[in-house]
Amino acid sequence: MDIDPPIVHSITDTLSATPGTPVSNDTLFDNPCISCGACCAHFRVSFYCGEIAGESGGTVPPELVTQISPLRGCMKGTEQGGQRRIALRGELGKPGIHCAIYEHRPSPCRDFPAWLEDGSPYPDCQRVRSMIGLPPLPHLHPDDLDPFNNPPRHTDIAA
Repeated sequence: MDIDPPIVHSITDTLSATPGTPVSNDTLFDNPCISCGACCAHFRVSFYCGEIAGESGGTVPPELVTQISPLRGCMKGTEQGGQRRIALRGELGKPGIHCAIYEHRPSPCRDFPAWLEDGSPYPDCQRVRSMIGLPPLPHLHPDDLDPFNNPPRHTDIAA
């Protein structure tokens, strides 16, 4: 199974797949993707070959990619699905789990939503979290869907 998610909207609109630009799973203050790793160890991560670093201007290191068709590559380790991607470091669901190429990760990793637009947890995320013994993600309150919707604090000073 590819990690290419069905057409759903993430918590905020995806701005870009350019490294350093916030995208769907970068926008939460407590992003569960950064401390989980379940999806990185379960789904095949396939993407357009233009994302591979080189003349195309891509960012994914070519030594970490397996070419699966003339126009598609996938992260090594995920060719068949159900296995860890090569850039995943640490123990699944434990503190310290991380992507060694987080700033250069391919678009499927950038765009995979933990939550749907209505705040309900993404079913595939819930399923793979349960497979490694992590608790399910909660439904988000509508105010949590916009990380820039912070009410003023009593210490804030009006300009």
